[in-house]
Amino acid sequence: MENKTVLVTGIGGNVGQGILRNIKKTGFPIKIIGCNVTDFSAGNHLCDVFYKVPYAMDEDYLSTINYIVEQEKVDLVIPSTDYEVYYLSLYQKDLKANVVVSNLETSKNYLDKYLTFLHHKKNDLPFAETYLPSDYQEGVFKDYIVKPREGRGSRGIHINPTDIKSFDDSYMVQELVIGKEITTAFYVSRNKALHGFINLERKLENGATNECFVNRAYDEQLQIILEKIISCNEFVGSANLQSIVRENGEIVPFEINCRISGTNSIRSNFGFEDVRYTLEEHLYQSSPSIPNIIEGSAIRIMMDVIYPKNNNINELKDSSSEHYIF
Repeated sequence: MENKTVLVTGIGGNVGQGILRNIKKTGFPIKIIGCNVTDFSAGNHLCDVFYKVPYAMDEDYLSTINYIVEQEKVDLVIPSTDYEVYYLSLYQKDLKANVVVSNLETSKNYLDKYLTFLHHKKNDLPFAETYLPSDYQEGVFKDYIVKPREGRGSRGIHINPTDIKSFDDSYMVQELVIGKEITTAFYVSRNKALHGFINLERKLENGATNECFVNRAYDEQLQIILEKIISCNEFVGSANLQSIVRENGEIVPFEINCRISGTNSIRSNFGFEDVRYTLEEHLYQSSPSIPNIIEGSAIRIMMDVIYPKNNNINELKDSSSEHYIF
């Protein structure tokens, strides 16, 4: 295999760090460049080279990414945050390297969760009923959740707040559906077909998966939903559907992330290696490996990256700094 260089963005979060670990797991001869908006994070030790970058919406974000691409001879950019997916899709024609993002309209529709609802309603796709606060009439939902339209994780959410009208229309009101939470990672190949998917039933902690297990009970129903969603969008690579399964078995999608999602480090151990598929298709121009889903469960733990003999963490850059995991 040819030596290649890959830039992974947002390495401060669990998504980016999972992508880095999965790249290493493939054993492909890849030099890993990481970037983040802060000088240092736990993801730095997984990178060969690190760069600090502006936020994606800043005017010098594109020029900074292009500088890194030229400086490091980057072959492929893999974004790990929703905003970077959108802005890299917006700037795609001006980028000096290939980037794995869905088309601009699809990226925009799934960055803004209210636009997601409107898009799904227009195309008769299932999705939890949703209103803007200015349109919501008291009593429509027995239980509801108010959350930012462009939120991340569980930040800024409010369950059954007493005064919905105190929220502006940068928020949305969604039915609070009760049941099992299923996170479904799926991969769309370059021929725009569903390459495979995996369903994990999960428990959340601070907006991220803490415990999960492979649940295949809803595979048939979710495959139908996924294929219909794919037919009405232009996904590229990996994406993630979040759903609640009601007690009566009805599956209610409530969010889609148009990128590799946070359980990538878990699901690659259960036979769904979407980071590998991304590299195979978009870096090496080969057919993606066939998923082979197995049973299993996982729980996340906290670990430490120890840098002995260095009292200034801001001087640490990447994996060249002496460290060990504990």
